[in-house]
Amino acid sequence: MSNGTEAGGLPAWSVDREEVLQAPLAAPWPLGDAREWAWGGSTGAGVRVCIVDSGVDERHPLVGAVKGAVTVVGSADGKLSIEEDGERDLFGHGTACAGVVRQLAPDCEIHSVRVLGGDLTGGGPALLRGLRWAIEQGFEVINLSLSTTKSRFAPELRELADLAYFGRSVLVASAHNMPVESYPWHFSGIVSVGSHAGLDPFEYYANPHPPVEFAARGVDVELAWLDGATIRATGNSFATPHMAGIAALVLSKHPGLRPFELKAALRAAGSNVRIAA
Repeated sequence: MSNGTEAGGLPAWSVDREEVLQAPLAAPWPLGDAREWAWGGSTGAGVRVCIVDSGVDERHPLVGAVKGAVTVVGSADGKLSIEEDGERDLFGHGTACAGVVRQLAPDCEIHSVRVLGGDLTGGGPALLRGLRWAIEQGFEVINLSLSTTKSRFAPELRELADLAYFGRSVLVASAHNMPVESYPWHFSGIVSVGSHAGLDPFEYYANPHPPVEFAARGVDVELAWLDGATIRATGNSFATPHMAGIAALVLSKHPGLRPFELKAALRAAGSNVRIAA
């Protein structure tokens, strides 16, 4: 998962709102009001969003119903299996992400795959197994507010990113909070997310300084947490479900969009993008 921030309070790979607002990107799509076209009137109905994280507590009032919850379980012989998750969230991080998604796309279905433990750590094999299972289920949007710095997992993560892309599952992944090499957020088939310090949950930017593609609200965000509580926290982990929720809105209104078409629609509707009349 993403941990820590750079000096100045912003996670790595973030953008300065004033800078991007002063230098809007031009886009050739004659869509008029891009946001109205992309998700106007949408509530996320019919879209399944899977949170691959520390679990999700459906008892939290900011989260609500969780349609399904599984966890990755290891056996004595080292094999990993997928089982029903009766423990909900062991830390709070997954619940926080689910609450953000619910705020933006209230009628989407939320599913949970628990790959992180009570200390918010987890092994690469568990991440790979849980992510593969989520992709095999064909969830329309998969939220990954985590990453690994271990390069030995990169080849299989790249394979899974491709599997999701061609299977029409949109992976929305957070950049690491520190300027380090990590995976899978910078693979080209993934919607990669950093943070900005704005307050509007629908304010996001097409990043003029790749490799991160988008920057969404991720600074001092009020979040659902364990035991019905809320906290305020900063991190690309929390910017990511903002983009996942918006992706769910777009796919609810335009269910036939393929991942590359969704990414193009998200770019066109960015808060710093001018659309040709």
